[in-house]
Parts: sequence; structure tokens; C-alpha cells
Amino acid sequence: MRHLFFSLSLLASAAAMAQTDRFPPLTGETSDGRKINLPAPGAKGYTLVGLAFSQKASPLLEEWAEPAFLRFVAKHGLFADTYEAEVWFIPMFVGGNKVAYEPSLKKFRKSADPEVAEHVLFFQGEIAPYKQALGMENENIPYFFVLDAEGRIVHRTEGTYSLEKLDAIEERLME
Repeated sequence: MRHLFFSLSLLASAAAMAQTDRFPPLTGETSDGRKINLPAPGAKGYTLVGLAFSQKASPLLEEWAEPAFLRFVAKHGLFADTYEAEVWFIPMFVGGNKVAYEPSLKKFRKSADPEVAEHVLFFQGEIAPYKQALGMENENIPYFFVLDAEGRIVHRTEGTYSLEKLDAIEERLME
């Protein structure tokens, strides 16, 4: 019983910490060459950030793209008009993958749906500060963070897409 109480206390502490952690500054490039800084200064509402930093995680990030785009950008859903959210999907080109940055960006420019492309941000740089600050241990999965207007992480999830995870993100956006 004592062990259970201690474990629950640790979980509650971890959840409380996640609500006060700040998202580290990240600068990326859109397909049209604009530089975007996250967290966005003066953001209205929430910002949803999806990160993938390996070739194995990228297809999983892409699985999230359509349902998250439809729900949070195109506003398809019962509660979609009750919150404001900026949405970014971010493939991270780090380590040995940095050489693929330019070719991937050029290919994306030619093939991406322009509406979706407005919500993809390409990042090239070092992964260590993000892995450490965000607790991204597994390079084979994508990570998703909901940021408030001040850049605090108020919700996080990771891994493969599921309707339950998408609904949990939406619930947080409605608070």
C-alpha cells in the first residue's frame, strides 16, 4: 500500500511538472521559406506541436496529420469552434539526417497539399536540447505537445495516432 501511494504521488508530481514545463525555443522553416519561431510570441489560444526526429517516427507523424488537420485546422468536429489552436507538424532533421533536409524540403514543396503545407515546419539542428527538455526518449515515435499562450506545456502525448489521443488533445484545448 505504501508503495502504491508513493507511485501515485510520483505520477501526480510528474503530471504537475508537465503543466509548468516550457517548450524550448525552436525555429523552423515553412515550405515557402518563412522562418517560424515556437513558442510563438503573442500566440492566441493554444499551439499544438508534433515532432518526429527519425525516419521511423516520420510516417507515424504523417498518420496524425490528416485527422489532426481536419479536427484542429479545418474545424471538422462537434466542438471545433470552441477553441483556438495553431497546429504545427515538425519533421526534425538531426544528426546524420541533416543532409536530407534540403532534398526533403524541395520534394515536399512539389508534392504537398498547400493547405497542409502551411502547417508543416522543417527543423534542422541539434536534438539533444529537445530530447532533454521534453523527455523524448524513444526516437521511433512522434511526440505531441499542447502549449498555452505563454509557451508552457499543458498536455503531451506520444506514439501512434489514436482517436482517444486526439480526443484528449481536444479536451485540453477546450479548457
